[in-house]
Amino acid sequence: MDKNTITGFALIGLVLIGFTWLNRPSKEQMEAQRRYRDSVAVAQREMQQAAVPEQANEEVATGDVALDELPDTVRQAKLQNNFGAFASVATGAEELITLENNNVEIKINSRGGYVCYARVKDYVTYEKEPLVLFEGDDSKFNVTFVTTTNRVVNTSDLYFTPIKNVSQNSVTMRLNVGDDGVVEFVYTLNPDDYMLHFTIRTSGLNGVLAHSTNALDIQWSQKMRIQEKGRKLENQYTGLYYKYLADDVEHFGESKDEDKQVSNRLKWIGYKNKYFTSALIADDSFAATVLSTKQSATDADYLKEFRTTTAVSFNITKSESIGFRYFFGPNRYKLLRSYDKGVDGDNQLDLDNLVPMGYKWVRPINKFFILPVFDFLGRFMSDYGLIILLLTLAVKLVLFPLTYKSYMSQARMRVLRPQVEELKLKYPKKEQAMELQRATMALYSSAGASPLSGCLPMLLQMPILIALYWLFPTTIELRQQGFLWAEDLSTYDAVISWDFDIPLISAFLGNHISLFCLLMTIVNIVYTKVNMSMTNTGQQQMPGMNMMMYLMPFMFFFMFNQNSAGLSYYFLVSTLITIAQTMIFRFAVNEDKLLAKLEANKKKPKKKSGFMQRLEEAQRAQQEQMRKQQKGREKRQYSGKR
Repeated sequence: MDKNTITGFALIGLVLIGFTWLNRPSKEQMEAQRRYRDSVAVAQREMQQAAVPEQANEEVATGDVALDELPDTVRQAKLQNNFGAFASVATGAEELITLENNNVEIKINSRGGYVCYARVKDYVTYEKEPLVLFEGDDSKFNVTFVTTTNRVVNTSDLYFTPIKNVSQNSVTMRLNVGDDGVVEFVYTLNPDDYMLHFTIRTSGLNGVLAHSTNALDIQWSQKMRIQEKGRKLENQYTGLYYKYLADDVEHFGESKDEDKQVSNRLKWIGYKNKYFTSALIADDSFAATVLSTKQSATDADYLKEFRTTTAVSFNITKSESIGFRYFFGPNRYKLLRSYDKGVDGDNQLDLDNLVPMGYKWVRPINKFFILPVFDFLGRFMSDYGLIILLLTLAVKLVLFPLTYKSYMSQARMRVLRPQVEELKLKYPKKEQAMELQRATMALYSSAGASPLSGCLPMLLQMPILIALYWLFPTTIELRQQGFLWAEDLSTYDAVISWDFDIPLISAFLGNHISLFCLLMTIVNIVYTKVNMSMTNTGQQQMPGMNMMMYLMPFMFFFMFNQNSAGLSYYFLVSTLITIAQTMIFRFAVNEDKLLAKLEANKKKPKKKSGFMQRLEEAQRAQQEQMRKQQKGREKRQYSGKR
């Protein structure tokens, strides 16, 4: 083997080693793979246990006889076979332990030791019933243990012994396992809080659980009850949220069934309704998590079902204490933000992301302008119809300079309309369109008018309008707040309803007509007509543009009819104010003086901006290209005739 061959093999070896090192799985991926293999092994053991006949039943044919009807020796044998060291806590009686404060009422079931009931006080459903997030089988929580004899034991099948703590709002749910083993679920509810502290404490399990145990598998699920009027809108804002450890909050499941496997560590997992959330927060983190959502399209009582399978680190060789917090409460931005007060950035919970405020580039508008105005006005009045009116006035006041600038731009172009008409007479032919366009732009430039200056202010208003579109249907402040004929500004205000579905129409419009939405549509049609007549500059518009302008209000009608009445009311008031502003501007601005000023501008020497020069060069190039194309067509026609 020569020197070059040896060198080649050495280089190949280095490349393979480097490739293997660069593509090695991360710690989180290795943990996820390990958890997956363990879950498969657990499932296989369960199947094997279900398939293998129990020795205790070989001599006694029990059939459908209940466990408590069997002879003691047989019953104990069955329990020992199924639960091993946990056999002593596999039977018992269910008992509900209640913890409550001024904000929430919590019930804990001794069978499984989990929270089986959560009610948020001071709130009711749209049917005026107590606002219960879940009850009974709506929610399930389970911790899985694998014993030294390879038995799979679920805490949901075990009976805990409640031990009332010194604190009136604290209880310990205890399992005595084997000789010295103890598993405890400790719940503590502080006064005037929506957080329920939850701790899993264990000791003496080293000889009870499998020696390979280094994590606890947790399963948590909840069916999301319908709490609001308008299933479609509530379903749109019901989703599964989760926060990466020291990172962003994400969500999914609003519109379809989904499953996600998350290998990175999570800080919390939240099951969110439109206005209320159940969240499980880890003091440390969750690892190797699988999240799933399932739609309940045909269920009259539920919207969706959320499921989580995850794991937390666990040391079997010593006494352990693993801390969590439950949040059962409203999606009120100020409340959720308070949980991060005094907490550094990486450790913040960011629960305020449970309040949808739009895209990242409009969210600051809601956080730092709209919501503070809402909170400030809410201190002095309780009528949210009046608050929306004042908020609309505040927004219009902020946008007034842009609105005025937009109007003045349109006014300049409007007073120049006779001169634009003269240019049309000068360039009447279709092939002279480029000359007409260039002459019109030259006229506007010399007079100091610009079509773009009228459009730009309107574009700058769009972020505020989009921010309000996101906020109004999701802010809990509007929930069940009545105004005029609307009983609840957070949902639609039906003035006409019907019980049957109309193909295509019902899917977009619903089975009702919302009065605020209808009024908003009518006013927008009127505004469109007034605005088009006042902003006619004489320029040729794109074909169908006028029809499109009239179609827009109808499109908004279909978009808003099932949405928040408060949102439609805001746009109704905003449009009325805009019409009033336009009328005031029209009477306040002397168009004769404005025209004289524009004529004076023509006499002033002007230096063309770089943008205008490039625009004119582009127009000349396009015009030259059109001339060449026209000559080519004429030449081909002449050749064809010959």
